[in-house]
Amino acid sequence: MSKFFIVLIGMSVLTYLPRMLPMVVLKDLKLPPFFKSFFEFIPFAALGALIFPGIISSTGDEKSAVMGTLISVVLAFFRVNVVIVVLGGILGVYLYQTLM
Repeated sequence: MSKFFIVLIGMSVLTYLPRMLPMVVLKDLKLPPFFKSFFEFIPFAALGALIFPGIISSTGDEKSAVMGTLISVVLAFFRVNVVIVVLGGILGVYLYQTLM
């Protein structure tokens, strides 16, 4: 077996274990409601932290990026379909760049 496949298998195992072990070890643990609600928001916070810098730098013009972000946030606040939120943000950036 080549060194490549050994490294690939090792990386696969080391990536999978930290994801699998908490589910197996903590599956019967009952958390208080505060912690349940706290952990439910972590994926959204992590996603926002990963995406937001890319949003600001994606257009080359920070003002148009902020305009698209604001439109998307307003649409998402009113719980509009996610496709409409994305299209609204794109349209906002396009119109801002075209008209300004």
